[in-house]
Amino acid sequence: MTLRSAIMNIVQREDVNFLLTNHIPRRLLTWFMGWFSRIEQPLVCDLSLRTWRFFAGLELGDAKQTNFRSVHHCFTRELKDGARPVDMDPDVLVSPCDAIIGASGIVEDGKVLQIKGFVYPLDELLGDAEHAADFRHGCYVTLRLTSAMYHHFHAPHDCVVGSVSHFPGDTWNVNPAALRRVERLFCKNERVVIRARLSRTGHALTLVPVAAILVAGIRLCFLDLTRDNGTRLRRTLPCDVSLRKGEEMGWFEHGSTIILFAPAGFRLCNGVKEGLTIRAGQGLMQLPV
Repeated sequence: MTLRSAIMNIVQREDVNFLLTNHIPRRLLTWFMGWFSRIEQPLVCDLSLRTWRFFAGLELGDAKQTNFRSVHHCFTRELKDGARPVDMDPDVLVSPCDAIIGASGIVEDGKVLQIKGFVYPLDELLGDAEHAADFRHGCYVTLRLTSAMYHHFHAPHDCVVGSVSHFPGDTWNVNPAALRRVERLFCKNERVVIRARLSRTGHALTLVPVAAILVAGIRLCFLDLTRDNGTRLRRTLPCDVSLRKGEEMGWFEHGSTIILFAPAGFRLCNGVKEGLTIRAGQGLMQLPV
Protein backbone atom coordinates (compact mmCIF):
# COMPACT_ATOMS: atom_id res chain seq x y z
CA MET A 1 0.00 0.00 0.00
CA THR A 2 1.34 3.43 -0.95
CA LEU A 3 1.59 6.33 1.48
CA ARG A 4 -1.18 8.13 -0.42
CA SER A 5 -3.47 5.10 -0.14
CA ALA A 6 -2.81 4.77 3.58
CA ILE A 7 -3.56 8.44 4.23
CA MET A 8 -6.67 8.37 2.06
CA ASN A 9 -7.98 5.28 3.83
CA ILE A 10 -7.80 7.16 7.13
CA VAL A 11 -9.22 10.46 5.84
CA GLN A 12 -12.07 8.77 3.98
CA ARG A 13 -13.33 6.92 7.03
CA GLU A 14 -16.70 8.55 7.66
CA ASP A 15 -16.16 9.24 11.36
CA VAL A 16 -12.71 10.75 10.76
CA ASN A 17 -13.91 12.74 7.74
CA PHE A 18 -16.87 14.16 9.64
CA LEU A 19 -14.66 15.10 12.59
CA LEU A 20 -12.03 16.76 10.41
CA THR A 21 -14.45 18.73 8.24
CA ASN A 22 -17.20 19.71 10.68
CA HIS A 23 -16.04 19.75 14.32
CA ILE A 24 -13.89 22.78 13.63
CA PRO A 25 -14.60 26.54 13.43
CA ARG A 26 -16.27 26.21 10.03
CA ARG A 27 -16.88 29.88 9.24
CA LEU A 28 -13.40 30.90 10.41
CA LEU A 29 -11.74 28.18 8.33
CA THR A 30 -13.88 29.11 5.32
CA TRP A 31 -12.83 32.77 5.67
CA PHE A 32 -9.19 31.72 6.02
CA MET A 33 -9.33 29.53 2.92
CA GLY A 34 -10.95 32.35 0.97
CA TRP A 35 -8.02 34.59 1.93
CA PHE A 36 -5.33 31.95 1.49
CA SER A 37 -6.60 30.77 -1.90
CA ARG A 38 -6.13 34.28 -3.35
CA ILE A 39 -2.43 34.55 -2.46
CA GLU A 40 -0.62 35.13 -5.74
CA GLN A 41 2.76 33.68 -4.88
CA PRO A 42 4.15 30.97 -7.20
CA LEU A 43 5.57 28.70 -4.47
CA VAL A 44 2.41 28.87 -2.34
CA CYS A 45 0.24 28.19 -5.40
CA ASP A 46 2.40 25.29 -6.61
CA LEU A 47 2.55 23.54 -3.21
CA SER A 48 -1.18 24.04 -2.67
CA LEU A 49 -2.10 22.57 -6.07
CA ARG A 50 0.25 19.62 -5.50
CA THR A 51 -1.52 18.94 -2.19
CA TRP A 52 -4.91 19.28 -3.88
CA ARG A 53 -3.88 16.78 -6.56
CA PHE A 54 -2.62 14.36 -3.89
CA PHE A 55 -5.84 14.32 -1.88
CA ALA A 56 -8.51 15.06 -4.50
CA GLY A 57 -7.20 13.73 -7.80
CA LEU A 58 -7.38 17.13 -9.49
CA GLU A 59 -7.24 16.88 -13.30
CA LEU A 60 -6.71 19.93 -15.51
CA GLY A 61 -6.61 18.37 -18.98
CA ASP A 62 -9.77 20.19 -20.11
CA ALA A 63 -8.91 23.55 -18.51
CA LYS A 64 -8.56 26.53 -20.83
CA GLN A 65 -5.23 27.30 -19.18
CA THR A 66 -3.01 25.34 -16.82
CA ASN A 67 -0.79 28.08 -15.40
CA PHE A 68 -2.54 29.63 -12.42
CA ARG A 69 -1.80 32.75 -10.40
CA SER A 70 -3.37 31.34 -7.23
CA VAL A 71 -5.43 28.43 -5.90
CA HIS A 72 -8.55 30.58 -6.33
CA HIS A 73 -7.64 31.12 -9.97
CA CYS A 74 -7.56 27.31 -10.36
CA PHE A 75 -10.79 26.78 -8.36
CA THR A 76 -12.67 29.08 -10.72
CA ARG A 77 -10.98 27.93 -13.94
CA GLU A 78 -12.77 27.97 -17.28
CA LEU A 79 -12.75 25.04 -19.70
CA LYS A 80 -11.56 24.75 -23.28
CA ASP A 81 -14.19 25.66 -25.87
CA GLY A 82 -16.34 22.63 -26.63
CA ALA A 83 -15.24 20.70 -23.52
CA ARG A 84 -18.87 20.40 -22.36
CA PRO A 85 -21.16 19.89 -25.38
CA VAL A 86 -24.80 20.64 -24.61
CA ASP A 87 -27.67 18.30 -25.47
CA MET A 88 -29.87 20.65 -27.50
CA ASP A 89 -32.95 18.37 -27.57
CA PRO A 90 -35.78 20.80 -26.60
CA ASP A 91 -37.46 18.06 -24.55
CA VAL A 92 -34.43 17.60 -22.29
CA LEU A 93 -33.22 19.55 -19.26
CA VAL A 94 -29.45 19.24 -19.04
CA SER A 95 -27.26 19.06 -15.98
CA PRO A 96 -26.18 22.57 -14.97
CA CYS A 97 -22.81 21.33 -13.70
CA ASP A 98 -20.31 18.51 -13.40
CA ALA A 99 -21.49 16.46 -10.43
CA ILE A 100 -22.13 13.16 -8.72
CA ILE A 101 -25.85 12.38 -8.60
CA GLY A 102 -27.16 12.30 -5.04
CA ALA A 103 -30.71 11.84 -3.76
CA SER A 104 -33.39 12.28 -6.42
CA GLY A 105 -37.00 11.41 -7.09
CA ILE A 106 -40.47 12.88 -6.52
CA VAL A 107 -41.40 15.50 -3.91
CA GLU A 108 -43.78 13.68 -1.54
CA ASP A 109 -45.89 15.48 1.08
CA GLY A 110 -43.68 18.53 0.70
CA LYS A 111 -40.60 16.53 1.69
CA VAL A 112 -37.36 15.95 -0.19
CA LEU A 113 -34.83 13.19 0.47
CA GLN A 114 -31.46 14.42 1.73
CA ILE A 115 -30.00 10.92 2.00
CA LYS A 116 -31.52 7.58 2.97
CA GLY A 117 -33.16 8.03 6.37
CA PHE A 118 -33.26 11.85 6.31
CA VAL A 119 -35.79 14.17 4.64
CA TYR A 120 -36.21 17.94 4.78
CA PRO A 121 -39.19 20.26 4.14
CA LEU A 122 -39.09 21.87 0.72
CA ASP A 123 -40.74 25.06 1.96
CA GLU A 124 -37.94 25.46 4.53
CA LEU A 125 -35.26 25.08 1.87
CA LEU A 126 -36.97 27.59 -0.45
CA GLY A 127 -38.20 29.85 2.34
CA ASP A 128 -41.64 30.13 0.75
CA ALA A 129 -44.60 27.73 0.99
CA GLU A 130 -46.23 29.15 -2.16
CA HIS A 131 -43.03 28.62 -4.12
CA ALA A 132 -42.72 25.06 -2.76
CA ALA A 133 -46.28 24.36 -3.99
CA ASP A 134 -45.03 24.79 -7.59
CA PHE A 135 -43.22 21.47 -7.12
CA ARG A 136 -45.94 19.42 -5.45
CA HIS A 137 -45.28 15.92 -6.81
CA GLY A 138 -42.48 17.46 -8.84
CA CYS A 139 -39.12 15.95 -9.76
CA TYR A 140 -35.84 16.83 -8.08
CA VAL A 141 -32.20 15.81 -8.27
CA THR A 142 -29.26 16.59 -6.00
CA LEU A 143 -25.96 17.33 -7.77
CA ARG A 144 -22.81 17.20 -5.63
CA LEU A 145 -19.70 18.90 -6.96
CA THR A 146 -16.43 17.60 -5.54
CA SER A 147 -13.47 19.89 -4.90
CA ALA A 148 -11.64 18.66 -8.01
CA MET A 149 -14.52 19.27 -10.41
CA TYR A 150 -15.26 22.19 -12.73
CA HIS A 151 -17.06 24.70 -10.51
CA HIS A 152 -19.15 26.75 -12.93
CA PHE A 153 -22.86 26.08 -13.47
CA HIS A 154 -25.05 26.71 -16.50
CA ALA A 155 -28.68 27.12 -17.52
CA PRO A 156 -30.39 23.69 -17.85
CA HIS A 157 -32.68 25.03 -20.60
CA ASP A 158 -33.70 28.27 -22.28
CA CYS A 159 -35.25 30.15 -19.39
CA VAL A 160 -36.01 33.49 -17.77
CA VAL A 161 -34.80 34.09 -14.21
CA GLY A 162 -37.44 36.02 -12.27
CA SER A 163 -35.82 36.35 -8.83
CA VAL A 164 -32.90 35.29 -6.68
CA SER A 165 -33.06 34.82 -2.91
CA HIS A 166 -29.87 34.66 -0.85
CA PHE A 167 -30.02 32.86 2.51
CA PRO A 168 -26.99 33.39 4.78
CA GLY A 169 -26.25 30.34 6.87
CA ASP A 170 -23.78 27.77 8.12
CA THR A 171 -21.02 26.01 6.18
CA TRP A 172 -21.43 22.32 7.01
CA ASN A 173 -19.66 19.96 4.65
CA VAL A 174 -22.16 18.54 2.14
CA ASN A 175 -20.51 15.15 1.58
CA PRO A 176 -22.30 11.88 2.44
CA ALA A 177 -20.61 11.65 5.86
CA ALA A 178 -22.26 14.94 6.89
CA LEU A 179 -25.57 14.25 5.12
CA ARG A 180 -25.94 11.09 7.21
CA ARG A 181 -25.38 12.96 10.47
CA VAL A 182 -26.84 16.48 10.15
CA GLU A 183 -30.61 16.68 9.70
CA ARG A 184 -31.97 19.29 7.26
CA LEU A 185 -28.39 20.20 6.36
CA PHE A 186 -29.26 21.97 3.11
CA CYS A 187 -31.76 24.14 4.99
CA LYS A 188 -29.04 25.23 7.43
CA ASN A 189 -26.26 26.13 5.01
CA GLU A 190 -25.84 29.32 3.04
CA ARG A 191 -27.72 28.98 -0.24
CA VAL A 192 -29.18 30.83 -3.20
CA VAL A 193 -32.64 30.09 -4.60
CA ILE A 194 -32.85 30.88 -8.32
CA ARG A 195 -36.46 30.99 -9.61
CA ALA A 196 -36.93 30.68 -13.35
CA ARG A 197 -39.44 29.65 -16.01
CA LEU A 198 -38.74 27.80 -19.22
CA SER A 199 -38.96 30.19 -22.15
CA ARG A 200 -40.86 27.81 -24.45
CA THR A 201 -43.33 26.11 -22.11
CA GLY A 202 -43.54 28.39 -19.06
CA HIS A 203 -42.79 25.53 -16.66
CA ALA A 204 -41.37 26.60 -13.29
CA LEU A 205 -37.77 25.67 -12.63
CA THR A 206 -35.70 26.30 -9.50
CA LEU A 207 -32.01 25.80 -8.85
CA VAL A 208 -30.63 25.92 -5.31
CA PRO A 209 -26.83 26.24 -5.16
CA VAL A 210 -25.77 25.38 -1.59
CA ALA A 211 -22.48 26.58 -0.11
CA ALA A 212 -20.32 24.45 2.17
CA ILE A 213 -17.17 24.52 4.24
CA LEU A 214 -14.27 26.22 2.41
CA VAL A 215 -16.81 27.27 -0.24
CA ALA A 216 -19.14 29.98 1.05
CA GLY A 217 -18.78 31.91 -2.18
CA ILE A 218 -21.63 31.55 -4.67
CA ARG A 219 -21.34 33.98 -7.57
CA LEU A 220 -23.82 34.72 -10.36
CA CYS A 221 -22.94 36.11 -13.78
CA PHE A 222 -26.11 38.21 -14.01
CA LEU A 223 -26.45 39.52 -10.44
CA ASP A 224 -23.98 40.86 -7.86
CA LEU A 225 -24.66 38.93 -4.65
CA THR A 226 -21.85 40.77 -2.85
CA ARG A 227 -23.96 43.95 -2.60
CA ASP A 228 -24.82 44.65 1.06
CA ASN A 229 -23.09 41.41 1.97
CA GLY A 230 -22.65 42.60 5.56
CA THR A 231 -26.22 41.64 6.34
CA ARG A 232 -27.02 38.25 7.85
CA LEU A 233 -30.65 38.42 6.70
CA ARG A 234 -32.35 36.78 3.75
CA ARG A 235 -32.54 38.99 0.66
CA THR A 236 -34.73 38.52 -2.41
CA LEU A 237 -33.66 40.36 -5.54
CA PRO A 238 -36.00 40.64 -8.56
CA CYS A 239 -34.57 39.80 -12.00
CA ASP A 240 -35.65 39.60 -15.60
CA VAL A 241 -32.76 37.74 -17.18
CA SER A 242 -33.06 35.52 -20.25
CA LEU A 243 -30.54 32.68 -20.52
CA ARG A 244 -29.92 30.22 -23.32
CA LYS A 245 -29.52 26.52 -22.64
CA GLY A 246 -25.94 25.90 -21.56
CA GLU A 247 -25.20 29.58 -20.93
CA GLU A 248 -23.16 30.19 -17.80
CA MET A 249 -25.19 31.19 -14.72
CA GLY A 250 -22.47 31.39 -12.09
CA TRP A 251 -19.82 29.52 -10.16
CA PHE A 252 -18.73 28.24 -6.78
CA GLU A 253 -15.40 29.22 -5.32
CA HIS A 254 -14.67 25.54 -4.51
CA GLY A 255 -17.08 22.56 -4.77
CA SER A 256 -20.57 22.14 -3.32
CA THR A 257 -24.12 21.13 -4.26
CA ILE A 258 -26.94 22.22 -6.56
CA ILE A 259 -30.48 20.92 -6.11
CA LEU A 260 -32.69 21.21 -9.19
CA PHE A 261 -36.51 21.19 -8.96
CA ALA A 262 -39.01 20.78 -11.83
CA PRO A 263 -42.83 20.42 -11.69
CA ALA A 264 -44.95 17.29 -11.80
CA GLY A 265 -44.63 15.50 -15.14
CA PHE A 266 -40.87 15.87 -15.45
CA ARG A 267 -38.81 12.70 -14.97
CA LEU A 268 -35.16 11.76 -14.77
CA CYS A 269 -33.54 10.72 -18.03
CA ASN A 270 -32.80 7.03 -18.49
CA GLY A 271 -29.65 6.01 -16.66
CA VAL A 272 -29.61 8.97 -14.27
CA LYS A 273 -29.31 7.45 -10.81
CA GLU A 274 -27.56 7.95 -7.49
CA GLY A 275 -23.79 7.63 -7.71
CA LEU A 276 -23.58 8.46 -11.42
CA THR A 277 -21.01 11.07 -12.41
CA ILE A 278 -22.54 13.50 -14.90
CA ARG A 279 -21.11 16.46 -16.79
CA ALA A 280 -22.56 19.87 -17.49
CA GLY A 281 -24.68 19.76 -20.65
CA GLN A 282 -25.62 16.08 -20.46
CA GLY A 283 -29.28 15.09 -20.30
CA LEU A 284 -30.72 15.14 -16.78
CA MET A 285 -34.54 15.34 -16.99
CA GLN A 286 -37.21 14.83 -19.63
CA LEU A 287 -39.93 17.43 -20.08
CA PRO A 288 -43.54 16.19 -19.89
CA VAL A 289 -44.81 14.57 -23.09
